[in-house]
Amino acid sequence: ALDAKGKPTAWLQRVAYPSIGTTFSPLATHAADFEMMMGWNDLPYDIPNHRAENGPAKNHVRIGWLRSVANIYQAFAIHSFLDELAVLAKRDAVEYALDVLGAPRKVALDKSYVNHGKSQDEYPVDTGRMRNVIELVAEKSGWAKRKATKGHGFGFAAHRSFLSYLAFVVEVVVDEQGRVRIPSVHVAIDAGRVINPDRVKSQLEGSAVFGTSIAMMGEITAANGVIQQSNFDGYPVARMHEAPLKTHVHIVPSDAPPAGVGEPGVPPMIPALTNAIFAATGKRVRDLPVRKHKLV
Repeated sequence: ALDAKGKPTAWLQRVAYPSIGTTFSPLATHAADFEMMMGWNDLPYDIPNHRAENGPAKNHVRIGWLRSVANIYQAFAIHSFLDELAVLAKRDAVEYALDVLGAPRKVALDKSYVNHGKSQDEYPVDTGRMRNVIELVAEKSGWAKRKATKGHGFGFAAHRSFLSYLAFVVEVVVDEQGRVRIPSVHVAIDAGRVINPDRVKSQLEGSAVFGTSIAMMGEITAANGVIQQSNFDGYPVARMHEAPLKTHVHIVPSDAPPAGVGEPGVPPMIPALTNAIFAATGKRVRDLPVRKHKLV
């Protein structure tokens, strides 16, 4: 449900995917609590009525961990939809996200919230920190001055995971053959106290490539009970001409306790990229990989 300005007043979301627990037990029919708490049950947005539902899903193959785990698909769903709401409301995506985020506050979550194994007292869900990274990436990327044209667009997404706060702005160019190029990525991160900034930058540069790979071409298929991909020729990582040309990393100075860096850059990169594709082409990508879709 939306108010007169297009801001959500009620939000119902449903998810169904095989839990990592299915690898260890046939009784794991639903996503585990800790998986649901990776960007699904812990939305920072100021929505008066929020309900998250978790449906059963059978696992037909043995699965393992992927960099950023359940955050990947949950962030893709949420931040793609948030962009759709901004478009529906005819509002700027960054301005809309800040409005839905609401005033700076600590989000009160149930004591069962896993919080990546850390205390909520030490690592609360802090919307003020999320707001800071959104405003920083908008400033550094020149978001307010960047306007989409045919075949050239910009996308935004922000997400908290592994106790860090990140916001991305992705620039894409889509040519007449539907080929996607990524001239630039801007990312702002608040990971608490940073000891080695160069390590943070390298991790986020890698996250941009990893997220691009998942978004554009990451797909596992099976035939007659056998997985068809066995190496990087079938499950490729973005090559130099497919990867972001330049990734700009902006680190928020902070005295907060150190937080994760290796994984949290992947989830927001993906919806920021697909939101940029929409801005460039008018084609909304709601399932991945992008290469399955005709963009022009």
